[in-house]
Amino acid sequence: MQQQMELETKFARVGKGLEVEDGNVIAGYASLFDAPDQGGDVVQRGAYAKSLKALSKSGRQVKMLWQHDPREPIGIWDEVREDGKGLWVKGRLLESVAKGREAMALIAAGAIDGLSIGYRTQKAAKSAKGQRLLQELELWEVSLVTFPMLPSARLTAKEDGAMPALRAMVAAFEDASRVMTAR
Repeated sequence: MQQQMELETKFARVGKGLEVEDGNVIAGYASLFDAPDQGGDVVQRGAYAKSLKALSKSGRQVKMLWQHDPREPIGIWDEVREDGKGLWVKGRLLESVAKGREAMALIAAGAIDGLSIGYRTQKAAKSAKGQRLLQELELWEVSLVTFPMLPSARLTAKEDGAMPALRAMVAAFEDASRVMTAR
C-alpha cells in the first residue's frame, strides 16, 4: 500500500501586498521566492510552474480556504501565477458564505492579514546552511490565516473606497452582538 504524503503549509505576509477591492476582491502574494521562513524552508523560483500548468490543463483550481480547513472554503481564486517575486493570487471572498463575510470583516478590522499555501513537496534539496530548498511543489490551496511563518514580510489591507463600508459592516455586527448579549 502506498503511503499518502501529508499536506504541508507555508505562511507569508508580504509588504503591502494584500489589496481589497469592492469589499470582496482580494489580491496579494501567498509565497515569496528565496525568503527563508521560520522552519528554514526556502521556496525557489519556478517551484509552482509544473503544478499550475497541471491544474490549468485539468480544469481544476487552487482552493481558497479559511485557516487551511478543507471544510471551510470561503471564496474562489480567479488568478494564481508566479512572477519574479513569488506566488501572486487574486480572488473573491464569497459573501454568500458565512466565513467569507467574517473574513471580509476581519480583513477590514486588520485582524487577519496573512496568506498561506497548502502544498506537497515534489522536489527539494538542502542548502549549505541546512535549509530545505523547495524546487517543485504541488499546490493545493491558498488560505487566509492569522499567523504567518514569514515574519519579515507583512500583509496589510489596502485603504480604498470599500474599506469604510466594511468597517461599517463590522460595527453593525458588533452592535447587533451587544444587543443580543444584553437580552
